[in-house]
Parts: sequence; structure tokens; C-alpha cells
Amino acid sequence: MSEIRVLTEDQLRGAIHLDAALIAVIEDAFATLARGGVVMPQVLSMHMPDVNGELDVKTAYVPGLPGFAVKLSPGFFDNPARGLPSTSGLMVVLSSQTGRVQAVLLDNGYLTDLRTAAAGGVAARHLSRPDSARAAIFGAGLQARMQLQALCLVRPIREAVIWARDPARAGALAASMTKPGLTVRAEADPARAAGFGDVIVTTTPATQPILRAGWLRAGQHLTAMGSDQAGKNELDPRCLDRADLYVADRVGQTRLMGELRAALEAGIVATADGLPELGDIIAGHHPGRTDPGQITIADLTGTGVQDTAIATHALAAFSKDS
Repeated sequence: MSEIRVLTEDQLRGAIHLDAALIAVIEDAFATLARGGVVMPQVLSMHMPDVNGELDVKTAYVPGLPGFAVKLSPGFFDNPARGLPSTSGLMVVLSSQTGRVQAVLLDNGYLTDLRTAAAGGVAARHLSRPDSARAAIFGAGLQARMQLQALCLVRPIREAVIWARDPARAGALAASMTKPGLTVRAEADPARAAGFGDVIVTTTPATQPILRAGWLRAGQHLTAMGSDQAGKNELDPRCLDRADLYVADRVGQTRLMGELRAALEAGIVATADGLPELGDIIAGHHPGRTDPGQITIADLTGTGVQDTAIATHALAAFSKDS
């Protein structure tokens, strides 16, 4: 019987980082999804409103890869008051040839955080203006921090503002991220925050819109990545009507749990048919931004192909050390 590799969070944190190589891995995963052949079922999603919790189970089989991941991702959003992170979880990697378990990645949500941030970087690389130098981040949690880090890997970000419902958390995050070449400050007014950014990223578990369509201006790119459950909604649905280009990570998911769901329910968008996915842009199947003045939106709900991609990336890093 072959040995099952078990990797701990500390081991994974020591070897896998948010860098240009990881963004390339996630970028290729989206392109592979667009080219076809990937088997990626709908997300198994369980909402537990009485404890402000949720669980997502995601997976994808990618032809040519030696294994595929099954990821369990809980989110319990009252945890910070208990001194615990909101997210945790693990990944199990099975052989693509035999179905046998190859590895258990006890990442405690670390790999999910990384691949989510990398997806934001991929979206900005393909949809924002190349000269984008100012970012606006909505939210002040871990993903807010990581989304700004990812933006700095793909665009010449020099200034950023942080808006959050808790001004103290926004201020603390801004102070911790300011460094030579990057000035970050808190912004108490969400409209001013939105107007400031060449790139806007929303990173919250909001159930009511926190960003209004009237705040958007020509030339901006907006990535919404907080709505990964049917009850969540960060964007005024009219934002999608204002956009010149809307791009989903997976239309089948965003129509059920992303910002597209709210726009469809409000009648702002008539149909999801024909809407492009991020992989279509990367693979050249659909044009991305074609004019500096366009408003573009990426609706990211998180896909199983990202999980299989980062799990494969992680195992390859440790195989080199074997």
C-alpha cells in the first residue's frame, strides 16, 4: 500500500507563497477550464445561518494532472470575536489513475486564501488598465490584505485605500501595509474609496450591497470576490448594467451564488447565456478590455479547478525536496 503524504499548515506556509509563479498556476487553471475537458461539478454548499457559518466542498478533475483535489472549506464569520480566523479547512488529493488518496493537505484554509488572492491578480492582469496605479479595497480581513498584495504583483500599484465597516480595522490594515513605494490609508467614505481606485476589490461576506453603481467611473476595473453563497451580495446589481464587460469565473456558479445572481433576480441582467468566463479571456476565446475607458467587472466565486491547481503546485514543491 502506497504511503499517504500528510502536509501540515506550517509546512505549506513555508513552501508555498503568493508570488508570480502562483498567479501563473491559477491563470493556467482558468485557461485549461476554458479549453475544455475539465470535470468540475457544482459546488456543494451548506449555509448555517444560526451560527453564521457555511461549508463549501469543491473539486475538479483536470486531464493530464496526476491527481485531483477535494476541498472542504468552512467559513464561520463570528470566529474573530472568539480569537479564531473565519476560515479553515483541508484538501484531500486523490490519484487521477486509481482514485487512491495520495495526500492530505492540512492547510487550515491557507491554500484557499492563496488561490483566491491569485485569482484576483489574474482578473486584474487581464481586465484592468495596464497603468492602474491606485487600488480601493473593501474589507479589512485577511483576503483584503492578500488581494492588495496580489494586485501589486500584476499592476504598478502605488497608492491604496481601505474601506471597512470597522474604521479601526481599516486603519490598522492600512498602517501594516504601507511600505516604500506603496502608500495605504483608510477611507471612511465608501463612495470616495470607490472613486479613488483604478482597481476596486470587494472582499466581504456582505448580504446587502456595499458598493453602489453610481460610484463607478470610466476606466475602472472591479473584482467582487466575497459573494460565494446564495445569500451574499456585495454589489448594487446595477453595477453590472453599468459595466461594459462582465466576466465570471464560472457562469454556472455566479448565476447561483455570485453577483450575477442578484442582478438576474433584480431583472438588471436578462440572461446568463453567452456571458464570458475569465478563462475565455485568458485563452483568447473572448476579448477582454478593448478600451481604456471601459468599466469591467470580474465576479469570482471560487472554483474547484483552482483547488486542484494549487494542490498540484504544492505537492510538486514537496516532491522536489523528496
